[in-house]
Amino acid sequence: MTRPARRDPSRLVDATGFRQNVRQGWGDADRVVRLPEGAARAAADHRARLAAALPGRRIAVASGWAPVRANDSDYAFRPDSDFSWLTGCSAEGTVLVMSDGDAELFLHEPAGPDEPDFFASARDGELWIGPVPGLAEWSEALGLRCRPIDQLASALRGRLPEVFSAHGTDPLLDALANGGNAAELRWTLSELRRIKDDWEVGQLQKAVDATVLGFAEVAAELPTAVKGGGERWLEGTFDRRARTSGNGPGYASIVAAGPHAPVLHWVRNNGVVPEDAVLLLDAGVEVDTLYTADITRTLPISGEYSTAQRQVYDLVARAQVDALAAVRPGNDYRAFHHAAMRVLAEGLDDWGLLPVSVDEALSADGQQHRRYIVCGVGHFLGLDVHDCANSRAEAYHDGPLEAGMALAVEPGLYFHPNDLTVPPELRGIGVRIEDNVVVRDGGVQMLSGALPSAPDELEQWVRAQQR
Repeated sequence: MTRPARRDPSRLVDATGFRQNVRQGWGDADRVVRLPEGAARAAADHRARLAAALPGRRIAVASGWAPVRANDSDYAFRPDSDFSWLTGCSAEGTVLVMSDGDAELFLHEPAGPDEPDFFASARDGELWIGPVPGLAEWSEALGLRCRPIDQLASALRGRLPEVFSAHGTDPLLDALANGGNAAELRWTLSELRRIKDDWEVGQLQKAVDATVLGFAEVAAELPTAVKGGGERWLEGTFDRRARTSGNGPGYASIVAAGPHAPVLHWVRNNGVVPEDAVLLLDAGVEVDTLYTADITRTLPISGEYSTAQRQVYDLVARAQVDALAAVRPGNDYRAFHHAAMRVLAEGLDDWGLLPVSVDEALSADGQQHRRYIVCGVGHFLGLDVHDCANSRAEAYHDGPLEAGMALAVEPGLYFHPNDLTVPPELRGIGVRIEDNVVVRDGGVQMLSGALPSAPDELEQWVRAQQR
């Protein structure tokens, strides 16, 4: 019989001398869980809100597993967002079970020196990946009772109370609970997460502040990118800041220079950076608590917009002002979208680019102006860049804005290089302005105000970063 090849052809697990040697002589390892301040308390508050929303149910939510990148290489692990909101725990393969106001975590205990996985598991063994917290350390950090994962079945046994489980995140949980109520659990969690508490807003502000610093570092590197580093150099610049100040980028960064700027999700980031073009930079730092910023600025690479670039930028800037003015508690969620679209449609009409009247274009059956902005102009923001996506329509796009909601507001115009309906001087120009805000009773709390958006100020800011 043919045997598969092994990276290490020796079989240490069968070597008696090695097994006897490796299980002895180990001191204590550092397994302390270092949570950001307030994380455990915030998670407990979030669990209380969920218990109140779904009384009398058993609830099970899993952290999930790192997805496979290729062969035996995985992507970095990042917990399920609902699980993180409820626990603050970053342990892979972990399941939270809530019942009657009580909560328990079921985790994998790290293998000790007397177990083969200690040295033989390249995925989880301590000699391969380093020490990780165990049940005792997580329990102390989170104030939760922690049990071995092999006891999960007993916690979910029986038909009553009814089990609401988040299906599709962990195969073990899926096997033990049928997931028939998964949709209701997910939308309940999404709708609870729409309203950010003060601790969450603080985490978003940290993410935004780190992102602003990353944007400044990208602006400082524009001359290097022009000389040959290209979009890749700028992406790497921002990624370095994201890893230094947080967990990493909150999503695939859009680093779109020149003719790539009109491409809504240009994430290949493999082009050159022309000196006379704009750079549309859409990026966000995800801090260690997994809250992410989502900011866009369209930077003049030379430090000054051309006449055509400034024409487009000024119109988008006016749309941003009107959109932000419509972000008020009690307003329809769609109000800021409609406000921005009217400004854009009127501007396009002034330029002779609308084949119909402004009112017809803005009608539900018209939308001719959307050729130049096929995306929306905002979304919820939080643990996910497009946060609370499992909410029901009446709690999202078809509902009202409420105090405490965090939003990204992002009007833009996108004139593709091969779009023959626009004048040649506008082709290849894409402009987006995206700010992060929290809805407050008096209007908005601007989280990203430290980053200029007015064109004159932004030109000066770009030049200042390169001095």
